Amino acid sequence: MTSYLAVFAVAALVTFVTTPLVRRFVIRAGAIYKPNDRTVHKVPLPTMGGIAMYLGLVAALIASQVLPFFRQLNLVNHSAAVLVTCTLMLGLGVIDDTRGIQPLTKLVAQIFVGGVLVLLGVVLSYFWLPGLGLFILSGDLPVIITIVWVVAVANAVNLADGLDGLAAGMVAIAAAVFFVYSVLSPGPLGISSQPALLAAITCGVCIGFLPWNFHPAKIFMGDAGSMLLGMLLAITTIEGVHRTITAPSAGDIAAVAGTIAVPILVLLIPFLDVAYAIIRRTRRGQGISYADKEHLHHHLMDIGHGHTEAVLLLYLWSLLLSAGALAVWRINGRLVVGLILLGVATLFVVTALPRLNRRRTGNGHRNGHKPDRGAALRDAPAALITDSDEADVPEGNIPEDP
Repeated sequence: MTSYLAVFAVAALVTFVTTPLVRRFVIRAGAIYKPNDRTVHKVPLPTMGGIAMYLGLVAALIASQVLPFFRQLNLVNHSAAVLVTCTLMLGLGVIDDTRGIQPLTKLVAQIFVGGVLVLLGVVLSYFWLPGLGLFILSGDLPVIITIVWVVAVANAVNLADGLDGLAAGMVAIAAAVFFVYSVLSPGPLGISSQPALLAAITCGVCIGFLPWNFHPAKIFMGDAGSMLLGMLLAITTIEGVHRTITAPSAGDIAAVAGTIAVPILVLLIPFLDVAYAIIRRTRRGQGISYADKEHLHHHLMDIGHGHTEAVLLLYLWSLLLSAGALAVWRINGRLVVGLILLGVATLFVVTALPRLNRRRTGNGHRNGHKPDRGAALRDAPAALITDSDEADVPEGNIPEDP
């Protein structure tokens, strides 16, 4: 565990230290995200914080190469695939953050990156199913499922990046839970495994970035960061599904949770958001890439939660779902199910409390008032676009290219 803690610390520290440097570079380059009618921010802020995350990833991968604990793992892992595909995703995100990319073009590029991942040997080709044992995918199914998974996870994380600290925190929770799962599940090299290593690194880069991204944010991760994190999570979960090559000993429930449910439930909140957005836009005759303010975090703010409250509630929901999957996998009993249901009920009440209180006091829609989406706008940060060696930038303007 010391070695995992070391790579986590390297990823977090490098990301934390380089983020203000990246912020300064981004400001001078003029890569600023301007507020519009679809955002909750009122001031322009620098983007492309994903570059700092990438530096943390590279530093942690280098550290893993020199640690004796990972010596055997380095002979069989897919670090090259991780580095190449994450670099491609970062590059795609940087282009989108600076120049803008049409949704179809972005989708094609993501499919290409998924294909590169397959060519480099990371492919979802088998998993355990209750009663069937080792289920091996044949034909083109492994390639198709792998690419679809990469695209789905990358876009899910991208959509979750709508409030300060939301995507980074949710990914950190997912990676932490998946790390526990990977360490506790059996493997040919014991607790030394690629998914556990990647999960520790992913959690590290998120924790290192959060102090600069939590409300009020000083920098956004941008598409460069969200797609990088999505790529890391996709590879981590694929490798995690391949962790078990022998029959699980804890029964069918454990088999499902260990190989299928845990990877899905740790990402369930962003997946639900993606599914809801697709259904909503399709019913309205809009393109699925049409941007709006009706994501889950927007609805939390609609019912009266502030910016930080909405983020923390989604953290708690993510933790409950992912930790619940882990608990079912490890402990099969009524107590676990009861505690999970109690947690769901408690969180539901806390989530709906502002609306319930509004109805109780007779405010809200009954008095003709619209939902208070302005809560986040009132709490919006002061102009954070300035830097110690930069002139103040008036709100609504962006700095000229040097």
